[in-house]
Amino acid sequence: MNQTPGLRRPLILAAVMASMAMIAIEATIVSTAMPQIAGQLGDLQLYAWVFASFLLAQTATTVIFGKLADTFGRKPVLLAGIAIFLVGSVLCGLAWSMPSLIVFRLMQGIGAGAIQPVGLTVIGDLYTVEERGKIQGYLASVWGISSVVGPFAGGLIIQSVSWSWIFWINLPIGVLAALFFMRFLSEEIRPRERSLDFAGAALFTLAVAALMISLTELGTASTGFVLGAFALFVAATIGFFIRETRASDPMMDLKLWSRRTILTVNGATLLSGMSVIGLTTFLPMYVQGVLGQSALVAGFTLTAMVLGWPIGATIAAKTFGRYGLRRVMIFGATLLPIGAVAFVVLSAGTSPLVAAGGSIVMGFGMGFLSTAAIVIVQSSVGWAERGSATASNIFSRNLGSTLGAAALGAVFNIALAHRDGGAVGFDRIRELLDQPGRLASDVLARGALDDSLHLTFWGVFLISLATLALTLVVPRLTAAAPAAGASAKAEASTAH
Repeated sequence: MNQTPGLRRPLILAAVMASMAMIAIEATIVSTAMPQIAGQLGDLQLYAWVFASFLLAQTATTVIFGKLADTFGRKPVLLAGIAIFLVGSVLCGLAWSMPSLIVFRLMQGIGAGAIQPVGLTVIGDLYTVEERGKIQGYLASVWGISSVVGPFAGGLIIQSVSWSWIFWINLPIGVLAALFFMRFLSEEIRPRERSLDFAGAALFTLAVAALMISLTELGTASTGFVLGAFALFVAATIGFFIRETRASDPMMDLKLWSRRTILTVNGATLLSGMSVIGLTTFLPMYVQGVLGQSALVAGFTLTAMVLGWPIGATIAAKTFGRYGLRRVMIFGATLLPIGAVAFVVLSAGTSPLVAAGGSIVMGFGMGFLSTAAIVIVQSSVGWAERGSATASNIFSRNLGSTLGAAALGAVFNIALAHRDGGAVGFDRIRELLDQPGRLASDVLARGALDDSLHLTFWGVFLISLATLALTLVVPRLTAAAPAAGASAKAEASTAH
């Protein structure tokens, strides 16, 4: 990349922050609005797929876009990612059914798979190691601000205008970011040959999608269909691992994952991603459908978690030197089941403040856990493997979110389908969510929704316990981690 004049760097940083903000706000604003969207579009059994399709596409394409940026340059890949994301956003707002919304959310996820890793790469190109501490703090603030703005914006949009605007508000932000990149980001592309593992990415996507279909359709589709989807998952998984052992530049470095530290830390990260996505996916539905609160209040309960995350990450970065990385990670993992208890005890008469309290405890826990996890992974390898190791941890969290949305969605679907012999169907719940005023009169539907969502919250609690158990077997680092200084705070900022 050319030497960028000092005046251009803040403008490029602003463009990176704006493009990141689109992804960050999507994580919360869609969760807040989804009960009403599902109420209008129907097909409630596909509810979790709206989140899972985005995460699946983002997870599968992150590594590919990173390699494309090394081959063709950061600018064209970033612009392509923004364009794909914005087209997906426009189409999401025009969705006429739940399946169409799922397809368009998948398109958004592909765009996010380019924007997030390549945007962080641009920052690494422009700023020195000494400067990145403050810069990563700016990037972390994007997530903190979005965690506050997203849920409340979602609630206000649902109450005031069409839900389509929760997707269309991305348009001015994305266009402005693209214009800044086109005007101020210049680079010299040095020819470089790179083997891109498209086959590995395709097999991975097929395997995860097949697993998600088998989980989501379990209990609602025919046994033959579910078994067929699971068989496809097994076949694609076997094909993926065979491909990764033979590829010259594999999507996933299996040798890296064979190390105990990498395997256990990434395993805990994957499980934590599953627990958090269960909360962000189903808590707004419970607050609105069972507690009878507005979308704005539901957004508040979710804000508590995503606001606690960056705060916990900042505190964690300051305590590494005193308590050690492993202890900080275990402390964060301990907070997850403690926070999840609040959702297990929720009932129709419970104050939403209880849900908000559980959310903020889990948010703090994720801040400690995810920050310590990424620094442990980075500290366990040498410089030449640090990029791959960091990517493996981010990949694990995204994959956990993807699988969690599908698995806990299956729990919800099965519970609702079998509650009272299926007396309350998905259409009746859809009407309840679409017309909150009917809540008090339709006691049967309210009770069915309460019981079904409680099972998903029990799932979140059990996954949180499994996360804690796995962190306890993470080996101690043999060398002092380079996390006690300012650089640790910079690295920790990226963990969210």
